[in-house]
Amino acid sequence: MRYPKIKRVSPLKDMQLFIFFEDGSQRIYDCSLLVHKAPFDRLQSEWFFNMVQVDQGGYGVVWNDDLDLAESELWLNGVDANQVLPQFNHINS
Repeated sequence: MRYPKIKRVSPLKDMQLFIFFEDGSQRIYDCSLLVHKAPFDRLQSEWFFNMVQVDQGGYGVVWNDDLDLAESELWLNGVDANQVLPQFNHINS
């Protein structure tokens, strides 16, 4: 299956990511479930977590050369942002 590419990512409180996909959908992904496993334990640093950016080509998000998440992971395990954070419904993707 092909997943939509990522257009933009924003770090939120409580180790969550707000993901904007090219198809207009928006998802919230909870990274707190990953931080107990290497190499994701580095995400416990708020400074490092906030460095997240879209991978070149929109195929995932990255923090550095060694730490990334694929668009399929974010799509499949993210939650529809309109259901979780209705106050963000006004955000244009």
